[in-house]
Amino acid sequence: MKRSSGARIAATLTLSALSLALITGCSDEGSDDTKGAKDSKESAAASSAPAAKALTSAELEKLLLAKGDVKDYEVESGDDTLPKSKSDVKTDKAACDPLAWATAALAPGDTNANASNTVTAAPAASAGKDAADIESAFDVKITFVGLSSYDADGAEKALKTLSDGVTACSSGYGLKAEGENTKVTKVATAKASGAGDESLAFAETVDMDGEGTATFLTEVVRKGNTLATFYSVNLAALTDGSKTEIPAELVTAQVAKLK
Repeated sequence: MKRSSGARIAATLTLSALSLALITGCSDEGSDDTKGAKDSKESAAASSAPAAKALTSAELEKLLLAKGDVKDYEVESGDDTLPKSKSDVKTDKAACDPLAWATAALAPGDTNANASNTVTAAPAASAGKDAADIESAFDVKITFVGLSSYDADGAEKALKTLSDGVTACSSGYGLKAEGENTKVTKVATAKASGAGDESLAFAETVDMDGEGTATFLTEVVRKGNTLATFYSVNLAALTDGSKTEIPAELVTAQVAKLK
């Protein structure tokens, strides 16, 4: 499904401004000998259990939010304004790479299994705005959703890398994507939804080409060995300096679809 021209204008301008990348007492049971034997058996059973295998990109595509999953939202598969690979997104601090990747709906960890789409809030029928009007084109909330899957404990490690990145990049970092440069001036932990097995959110303050700053939120949720990333933008919100919150209903619906 093609996004409306207004939504596409908003997405393109936002991603251009952000260089297309902006975007975590034991019980007493029997003798010590008995307990030791029991622990040994449990350890052996755990070690013999097969490690979790990453889903393929094709399998992840089927788990992305689809048309009709969330009321009042339109879904488009992928987005031609987003970077296509991690090599398209460069930062001046290696520790900040996972933050930039997550914000661009790319896998923040070490995996090639990745899928993404774009979810746009449907305009209110009572809004009475002309879609051709540039101001109304800005007043649309777009959420970029990415899924990535990992072998074994790769998802946990990726989330830890993101958490470490928030700390290491707290004073900001430089970002380059498709020839455009952006300066993130501050990174801080934000309140996460608490969805899934683990969740992490961070806020990035961005220099808007000398015209002040804007703050953008990203959330990453782990469900098993799959990570879901969420990043929302709305240019209309930037005019008053407010943050664009990530819609809770989208996070809930997407995480519910994960295995």
